Amino acid sequence: MVKHITMETTQELYYAVTPKRLGIADLGCSSGPNSLSFIEDIVDSVEGTSHKNFHPIPEFRVYLDDLPTNNFNSVFKSLPDFYRDLKKDRNDGGPDILIAGYPGSFNGKLFPNNCLHFIYSSYSLHWLSKVPPALYNKHGKSINKGKVYISESSPPKAGELYSFYWEEYGRSCISVSQDPIPYRFLRLEMFEIEREVKGGESYGTAGAMTVRAIQESMLSNHFGDRIDLDTLFNNYGKMVDEEMAQEEFKPITFVVVLKKL
Repeated sequence: MVKHITMETTQELYYAVTPKRLGIADLGCSSGPNSLSFIEDIVDSVEGTSHKNFHPIPEFRVYLDDLPTNNFNSVFKSLPDFYRDLKKDRNDGGPDILIAGYPGSFNGKLFPNNCLHFIYSSYSLHWLSKVPPALYNKHGKSINKGKVYISESSPPKAGELYSFYWEEYGRSCISVSQDPIPYRFLRLEMFEIEREVKGGESYGTAGAMTVRAIQESMLSNHFGDRIDLDTLFNNYGKMVDEEMAQEEFKPITFVVVLKKL
């Protein structure tokens, strides 16, 4: 759906900078089948641009980031297949691709200074691995009445805190390797998400599985063993189906491209 934007952005980046070593970070890499697919897309894009401009293919340095509870072992176990598939249709064996895992939160420094050219994040800027401290009163109780979301019954202060945290969180995305830096918007687009279901499963179930792939590590990191994730997402899927039975709605997503000044 938005693959073409990623490809166009990396092509423009490589054409403008032409680095010998291209640093790429995936913030919120997760551990599903798509964890490495974006790397192959970027490699193909940059490789095509380098051939077109008669430049040598750069060395790719990929930094995979997620919370410490993410199943990085699953990602690493899939690397042999990833490298084999990447080299399969390349007579020269393909470019050098060095992949490393960086467990940690967006709320702190993640990478060495000046090591990145391109930062990619798919459905993860809304994660809050660190709850706003002011959300709790002096007795340690949440002012949001025990909820993990903002609703009509939430006090205005709760919404203000998360709004402020959203802004700070967005800034942290572009300062993961050094001090905060100025940037400008290159692109902002909105897309309607297609409702794809397989095997006769409901849209709610399919949606719950997608959300789980995105948020499971965050929830596990925050709640630990105190929450049954199978029950949680089963109930979530049922709630989505119930809501859709009452009212038709179209899920949307936004794509934002930022450039360091």
